[in-house]
Amino acid sequence: MRAQIEVIPCKICGDKSSGIHYGVITCEGCKGFFRRSQQNNASYSCPRQRNCLIDRTNRNRCQHCRLQKCLALGMSRDAVKFGRMSKKQRDSLYAEVQKHQQRLQEQRQQQSGEAEALARVYGGGISNGLGGLHGEAGGTYANGHVIDLPKSEGYYNVDSGQPSPDQSGLDMTGIKQIKQEPIYDLTSVPNLFTYSSFNNGQLAPGITMGEIDRIAQNIIKSHLETCQYTMEELHQLAWQTHTYEEIKAYQSKSREALWQQCAIQITHAIQYVVEFAKRITGFMELCQNDQILLLKSGCLEVVLVRMCRAFNPLNNTVLFEGKYGGMQMFKALGSDDLVNEAFDFAKNLCSLQLTEEEIALFSSAVLISPDRAWLIEPRKVQKLQEKIYFALQHVIQKNHLDDETLAKAET
Repeated sequence: MRAQIEVIPCKICGDKSSGIHYGVITCEGCKGFFRRSQQNNASYSCPRQRNCLIDRTNRNRCQHCRLQKCLALGMSRDAVKFGRMSKKQRDSLYAEVQKHQQRLQEQRQQQSGEAEALARVYGGGISNGLGGLHGEAGGTYANGHVIDLPKSEGYYNVDSGQPSPDQSGLDMTGIKQIKQEPIYDLTSVPNLFTYSSFNNGQLAPGITMGEIDRIAQNIIKSHLETCQYTMEELHQLAWQTHTYEEIKAYQSKSREALWQQCAIQITHAIQYVVEFAKRITGFMELCQNDQILLLKSGCLEVVLVRMCRAFNPLNNTVLFEGKYGGMQMFKALGSDDLVNEAFDFAKNLCSLQLTEEEIALFSSAVLISPDRAWLIEPRKVQKLQEKIYFALQHVIQKNHLDDETLAKAET
């Protein structure tokens, strides 16, 4: 019955549900939020009018209104389990499940002819995005912007004492093991960023540290408000892995069916990125043509950057449909090289050990890129990106204030 219940979206935020929790059908995120609120006897306040909209995009924005919605819909530590529901309650639940199943069936029939197109669009888009990000992560940006990430002598430890699911009998052909790469150490870089407008460590004319700090805080806040999961929620899910049977079920799906599932997850992630972009100071001031072009060309790249938050480098798994799974789970896609490249990228980005602040600012710098084709006002985009670069450098220096290398760099 639980698998059937999961076709009903979370009653609190509308995200994919994982069953009945505390008496209400919710996702893992809202279940964890409610549990923490009850354990801590939390008392939240609303900075607005106590009527905040709670959905997938902004559920982390107001804890007070999110908790009130949980309580209003019946969440309680003392809530009855499904087995102890009355017949009327069970019948009502079954009817709702059937309604959602019928709706999903209609959607599948409507979209069945689109799966191949999705494979081409997302497959090509992700591959191109990875190519662009690999170039950005270790190369030169347009107009003199450079990020140089030398390798340190330390290595990222991929060995884990945690048990891995039994993988005997799984189809592993074409899936290579992610090799241990030397860790990129941000703190070992004396001059992490070189700007055409950056002279002797001084800000460009017309840019103040107050402005840089405001931009940094705006972007970090926007990032935290538009992430599907908080880092605390991701840590709690880290060792909830798909079972052997679940992985075999993914592998036995048709290519079209699994691409459709991946497309749904990617589309949700893109919706969060669009909301993130709209909240970045200065983005909505760009002309509409450039806003659209930046989102079209950069959304998938930001999705890939954000993927590192939901990637566990200790066992090389990624969060997919509520649990973590490895590369073999995506075997049915028929795109082993693409899957390997995406996992390699996530692994390498995780090895940087970026903070949430740094991920937020790096994501915005990737998105707001003046070298995208067909921009009407590339100079305006460049100026905004330069401010983001300064903000990222400012945050890195703040986070590593006591590091010897940064201290030397300032002398």
